[in-house]
Amino acid sequence: MIKELLYILVFPGFLFVSIAGLLAEYVDRKLYARLQNRIGPPWFQPFADIIKLIAKEEVTPCQANPRMFHAAPLFALTAVITAFLYTPLWHTSSPFSFNGDIIMVLYLLTIPTLAFFIGGWYSTSLFARIGSVRAVTQLFAYEVPLFMSILASALLANSWSLVDIVLFYTRHPWYWCFNLIGFFVSLVALLGKLEKTPFDIPEAETEVVAGAFTEYSGKLLAFLRLCIDIEMVSGAALLAAVFFPFGFFQSAFLSFVVFILKILGIIALISLLRTVVARLRIDQMIDFCWKLLVPFALLQILINLVLKGVLR
Repeated sequence: MIKELLYILVFPGFLFVSIAGLLAEYVDRKLYARLQNRIGPPWFQPFADIIKLIAKEEVTPCQANPRMFHAAPLFALTAVITAFLYTPLWHTSSPFSFNGDIIMVLYLLTIPTLAFFIGGWYSTSLFARIGSVRAVTQLFAYEVPLFMSILASALLANSWSLVDIVLFYTRHPWYWCFNLIGFFVSLVALLGKLEKTPFDIPEAETEVVAGAFTEYSGKLLAFLRLCIDIEMVSGAALLAAVFFPFGFFQSAFLSFVVFILKILGIIALISLLRTVVARLRIDQMIDFCWKLLVPFALLQILINLVLKGVLR
């Protein structure tokens, strides 16, 4: 019981993933700034922002539904932390793995967007409701190719367990090369899930202020920002485990370091993509996902089905 509590609260749970999320935000912002020929923030800036928000007054709009307004950030934060617990970090196993946990992780990573929608909608602000509608509209665009590309890798491994997927590709190290199409589809879809450029449509500052977060302040806004940071780490960890399941050694520490480097590499690709592409309109984003990402995800499934038939 004590061991499970340590897993949940300390490592790889709340404390570790919160620090990792804030450091990931720093890496993302720093790389983004350097690619734009700017200096960027110091390493402690994300930590200072969270501490500042927690210390500030929390204001609830008078016409908002207080129960839903306060519950949404907590549900979102809990979901992304829980998703991280199922990812193999320092070994080819995870503390709470079970057969079908990849479905659970994908489901948990969907909850934050739904929570953002609920929180923004029940805040009754016009800007928040517009941002909320945009967020849930994007959800139906990027989730389909994301699910298809990740599950294509699981299809080849013949398992819905993250641990079994990692073990399969560890035993067959060259098969991961066949999943590169799915990786790039998932990477672009992850940009939409994180609402980063070019898919930052729900929180476009020049249009809808801060989108669904417009009416949030104080510790609730801190929870929302922390949720997005942790979601970036959880999403990058999922992609690293599914598409680059190598680098596990006898030494748990060395395996953990390699896994962190893979996560940082995926975050660097996210920073690069959002640097070189401008924001799309919501209709352009939907067309892009359904007319380009989905066909590529279907191609990945077809490749893996053919390869699976050949292997048999």
